[in-house]
Amino acid sequence: MNRTALICAAVQVVVVVAGAPLLVGLMRQVRARLEGRAGAGISQPWRDLRKLLRRAPATPTGTGWAFRLAPLLLVGTSLVLAAVVPLLTTASPLNHTADLFAVVGLLALGTVTLALAALDTGTAFGGMGASREMTILALVEPTILVAVLALSARVGSTNLAEIVTTTLNDPLRVASPASLLAAAALLIVVVAETGRLPVDNPATHLELTMIHEAMILEYAGSDLALVELAASMRLTILLGLLTSLFLPWGIAGASLAALPLALAAFVAKVAILGIGLGAAEVFIAKLRLFRVPELLAGSFVLAVLAVASSFFLA
Repeated sequence: MNRTALICAAVQVVVVVAGAPLLVGLMRQVRARLEGRAGAGISQPWRDLRKLLRRAPATPTGTGWAFRLAPLLLVGTSLVLAAVVPLLTTASPLNHTADLFAVVGLLALGTVTLALAALDTGTAFGGMGASREMTILALVEPTILVAVLALSARVGSTNLAEIVTTTLNDPLRVASPASLLAAAALLIVVVAETGRLPVDNPATHLELTMIHEAMILEYAGSDLALVELAASMRLTILLGLLTSLFLPWGIAGASLAALPLALAAFVAKVAILGIGLGAAEVFIAKLRLFRVPELLAGSFVLAVLAVASSFFLA
């Protein structure tokens, strides 16, 4: 393995781990300000994680390996994604595995593991949350595959680094109908995959609305800290992937000297997206649960149209 690639991958992982809770704090702060509240500050999620890490985990009676393994596997898949996805650089020791299908598989693995842990508790809330999450997963993952396939059709490869590099060399691709349709589809599925409004509300524990929160009600202490950290990392990675595919300017190649500029560009782009999502959540209401599949089906149609336009309008 190239030492430069190892350093680049390590920097990506450190940036995602350190910055993910800050992104969540930024979104909460933006929402608080727009609602007329002072807010707890951008660093509040890190303080919450520190407090949880000091507490012992609680294991409900009757649960098995699925419940205990889920937090570790969820964080593990998130760390691998942080190293694989081209966020700061297209040089990575795992570049040959940075494939569209591998990334989607890792996302699905983390989600399925958490759903199994929720079912393992044997509670009504856990089963309800797992059922809802699997319904969303069944609609989200195909949309991601089809949307990115529209971008890879003209590249001739499903490798994410190659797609990003091709867009850097030909910036006009971003303005093509295929790219615009794929961007709209991916934006919707990122909102759904990360449990944001209007699909889910991360700030509530109401029985009729919660999805992600219903699956983690039985977690406490350090286990809950790992689950929350993994959720914020997945949000950061997906927003970063969105910017890398459609706004890749600033991403470094195989040069360590370009990493500081790439880091600044990544932070700026993800922060802008986070601020936009946080602001949008103030003005939109949560959809009824039975309307969520309609929204995700619409995103899948956009992805299919993106694939069609990539072939017919090339």
